[in-house]
Amino acid sequence: MAQKCAIGLISALAASASLAQSKVASADGPFNLSGFSTSSNPQQQPPSQTQKPPSTAGEESSAPPRARNDNPRTSSGGFDPEALERGAKALKEINKSSYAKKVFESIKQQEETKQTEFATKAQEFKAMQAQAETERHKVIYDEQKKLAQHQAQTKSQMARYEDDLARKRMQAENEFQRARNQELVKMQEDSAIRQEQARRATEEQIQAQRRQTEREKAEIERETIRVKAIAEAEGRAHEARLAEDVNRRMLVDRANAEREKWVAAINTTFDHIGGGLRAILTDQNKLVVAVGGVTALAAGIYTTREGARVIWSYVDRILGQPSLIRESSRGKYPWSGSLSRVMSTLRGKEPASKSGQGFGDVILHPPLQRRIEHLANATANTKLHQAPFRNVLFYGPPGTGKTMAARELARKSGLDYALMTGGDVAPLGSQAVTKIHQLFDWGKKSKRGLLLFIDEADAFLCERNKTYMSEAQRSALNALLFRTGDQSKDIVLALATNRPGDLDSAVADRVDEVLEFPLPGEEERFKLLNLYLEKYIAEAGPKKPSLFDRLFKKEQQKIEIKGVTEELLKEAAAKTEGFSGREIAKLMASVQAAVYGSEDCVLDSVLFREVVEYKVAEHQQRRKLAGTDSK
Repeated sequence: MAQKCAIGLISALAASASLAQSKVASADGPFNLSGFSTSSNPQQQPPSQTQKPPSTAGEESSAPPRARNDNPRTSSGGFDPEALERGAKALKEINKSSYAKKVFESIKQQEETKQTEFATKAQEFKAMQAQAETERHKVIYDEQKKLAQHQAQTKSQMARYEDDLARKRMQAENEFQRARNQELVKMQEDSAIRQEQARRATEEQIQAQRRQTEREKAEIERETIRVKAIAEAEGRAHEARLAEDVNRRMLVDRANAEREKWVAAINTTFDHIGGGLRAILTDQNKLVVAVGGVTALAAGIYTTREGARVIWSYVDRILGQPSLIRESSRGKYPWSGSLSRVMSTLRGKEPASKSGQGFGDVILHPPLQRRIEHLANATANTKLHQAPFRNVLFYGPPGTGKTMAARELARKSGLDYALMTGGDVAPLGSQAVTKIHQLFDWGKKSKRGLLLFIDEADAFLCERNKTYMSEAQRSALNALLFRTGDQSKDIVLALATNRPGDLDSAVADRVDEVLEFPLPGEEERFKLLNLYLEKYIAEAGPKKPSLFDRLFKKEQQKIEIKGVTEELLKEAAAKTEGFSGREIAKLMASVQAAVYGSEDCVLDSVLFREVVEYKVAEHQQRRKLAGTDSK
């Protein structure tokens, strides 16, 4: 029975050995089984059973190598029958031995050990294969990453190159467009100059003809007046000659009567004076009393005058308005403001805006107007809640309505208003510091709060390191900085300047809101023209005359407007580009003067256009002169 089992086991081992060799050869693995060969020399083994080195990653993708048959005793499949023969021979020897069972167990254990080692080596081979695969993937990932980086760098370089090309192309197009625009502007200027020259020549001809006509008319009127004056003079001379004798007699009688009356009065007066003087001179007591009375009267008059002057100066210093204030909504004294408010209340008159927009005669850009309205509401609410006020800075070209806007800001926020100019501080010299403190002490007495508006602030609040700044002016600036160091609940400081860059840095630090007042646009200029046309032309003329005006003054004429339409005003608004609000007001005042200079006191479109063109030319000439002076 044991012999059968041994034979079966040997045959199974031989079959498994041949199968393992065929699998290892086909898979090109590093392990193979040597069968039951007792020889330890690897050269005695068939070449097909020798170990092979592990294949690389490149060889995995190729076809598996075929087994090479170098031993003629083996079959083409790599099977060697010699191992079976040696096994059969060894099995016979084992059967004859008395230790057959132990030998079988030992062989079994050796075979299990070899199988375990084979499994371990197979796992190691798989781990090596996994590591090689991991390394291959890592190399592929690194290559792909480098490729992506190179592509991104190339794309970035191409984008920069295309951006440079586009920028150069845009610069070339801009240069070409600028040159073309300059040529067009030059052509337009030449055309405008030619048109202006032709217009001036035509206007000069018209003016020459008009002057010739006026001279002829004046000659005729002068001759008429001369003839009329000669006739009237002859008539008056004849009447005078007739009435001369009568008048002479009446004058002589009247002069005699007057002379007698004055002589009698003078004699009576001197008689009384002489009697009084004789009485005083003859009586010593009366003389002393008279001299003492005259002396006391003179002393009383002098003392009363000087005392009243001292008391009034004290009252003026305590209750009066500071000398730096040029304009204020408060009266010079506390009772004067109350009296004016009571009178305005009794008359039922409240200051209202003529423009209907809450800003008087100033027309602002809509964003700026909304911002000032918001600031006025915020100031009113700040005063209501007893919170600190915020200081503001208005800057912009002259004549853009900064002072008017500050006045309306004070009115809409319910504050009193006071105006001073920066140029009034320097002439005060050493008294400037005292006047500044008096000004702020006076402002704190306002129950409603005070908006202190400093116009031309750069003349007073400029940089302290300027060489031309005097020590007194520097001290006055330090006094103002001291009084505005903390947020005040009584005074809102509003500064206005044309050059905000000249202000001292400490002054700029005390400003909470900065508002720019630009030149009015075309829509704002149109509204200003409408406003001042109504003010200077439509509303100008005769008012209800008093009795004195009726008797001694010439009757005023009302201006008649013909042909001044909205289209004409829009045309004038387009022509007056660069005009400030003050210049537009002066333009309409010039229109009014031109109307009063005419004979019929009528404003028509021709006269209006003539004045507008003249003022536009004057504005351009002024700008050229300003540019020449700046150079």
